[in-house]
Amino acid sequence: MRYFLWIIFGACLGSCRTYPANVTGHLYVQKEGRADKKWTLVWEDNFNSPELDTSKWTKIPPNKADWGRHMSSHPDCFALKDGKIFLRGINNPDTLSDPRPFLTGGIYTKGKFAFQYGRIEIHAKLEGAQGAWPAMWMLAETDRYGKYPKNGEIDIMEHLNHDSLIYQTTHSWYTLELKQTKNPPHGGTARMDPGIFNTFGLEWYPDKLVFTLNGKETFRYPRVQGVDPSQWPYDQPFYVLIDQQLGGNWVGKVDTKQLPVQMVVDWVRVYQ
Repeated sequence: MRYFLWIIFGACLGSCRTYPANVTGHLYVQKEGRADKKWTLVWEDNFNSPELDTSKWTKIPPNKADWGRHMSSHPDCFALKDGKIFLRGINNPDTLSDPRPFLTGGIYTKGKFAFQYGRIEIHAKLEGAQGAWPAMWMLAETDRYGKYPKNGEIDIMEHLNHDSLIYQTTHSWYTLELKQTKNPPHGGTARMDPGIFNTFGLEWYPDKLVFTLNGKETFRYPRVQGVDPSQWPYDQPFYVLIDQQLGGNWVGKVDTKQLPVQMVVDWVRVYQ
């Protein structure tokens, strides 16, 4: 009888446990009413394996966007060691088979993990070079409102060249097509020491995006009532991108003598 009761007790522990998110496949949607409660860890990668965990990440393929023209799966653009992943921008060692002058490494969770509301933190060190453009950002997993930019973009961190500051920004149909970049302000900057590891973060609520650096709030983008609905596409799951970009209209020309350059990522954690 005592053994039978222990079985029932154990089954209850397993079935009665509560979770902070409604998980459907790879989509983690925070339950309603949890915004003011203590968040718990729901997803992480500490990069302790010698190989990229392909159940969580995919190497970003090249695309026609300004940031993605040099993306590559070339092994020289990636390394995993000492519990860290190194995402590199390099001079192309073989322009005969691939005419692009530079190659860059990046990873994303598209199709494998996406979340709606919660907190994400990425602990990383950024190296500088003329033309370097490392970024940590998020895009919508599904086309709920249509093609880009209708589903929005959340830039947790972008860094240019040798700067001692980062950019934290939101983009959407509202900011890009309707040109509403000041109602409310859609981005801010924060000072940081690029020579050390910093923690770049975002706290995402149903009514605001709170950007952080080393645990401190740096910029806030609120949901605004009474404006075009495209102001707030941030009510759906987003996936995570981390990439060491090179070149583009914003960052400027690449100095090949300053390559390779890399972003070193220690860990990524998501709480809901």
